[in-house]
Amino acid sequence: MDQSTFIFGVDLDGVVGDFYETMRQITAEWMHKPLEELTREVSFGLDEWGISEYGGYERLHRYAVTQRNLFRDMPPIKDAPSTLRKLSSRGIRIRIITHRLFLKFSHRESITQTVNWLDSLDIPYWDLCFMADKGAVGAHVYIDDSPANIIKLREQGCKTIVFTNSTNRDLSGPRANNWQEVEHLVMEAREEWKTGTRNIFGN
Repeated sequence: MDQSTFIFGVDLDGVVGDFYETMRQITAEWMHKPLEELTREVSFGLDEWGISEYGGYERLHRYAVTQRNLFRDMPPIKDAPSTLRKLSSRGIRIRIITHRLFLKFSHRESITQTVNWLDSLDIPYWDLCFMADKGAVGAHVYIDDSPANIIKLREQGCKTIVFTNSTNRDLSGPRANNWQEVEHLVMEAREEWKTGTRNIFGN
């Protein structure tokens, strides 16, 4: 890990991009159901929507990416792009770490859509990593919403902020409910890194 620059490891789906609401709209179309029948209170995997009867999550995800340009057209979560620009302007290195290549035969589409989306929103980043094992990439602090990712990162000793949604409310903090809180936690984490103190993170 580069020790001369503070690195912020940023997940995309559900953290920077409004993944769950976008998938809710796409799923309503895919299942030919009224949008209001699909709850916003979902767990990881979207089982609450009954997608297993229509082919399951992988089939839905492939449709969303290849037929509805999920990674190109997904709206950002409020204040995420502007906050990342602010953090970058303060010398924080933004390292995007996302596991978007888990479906075979759609990698080129996923990568192209991702780069176009980041550029269209003027989201600054130095590194773009498509990784399942996010802790292997290296960052001083991470943000993620996936319970499995957060648990694994913390088990690896990685300082990790939970970005709150219905999939992760049972996890312990530190957590952010919006991007103003993300900004505060990242700046506090950098101060801890610079001074060698411990406050919000115990490891």
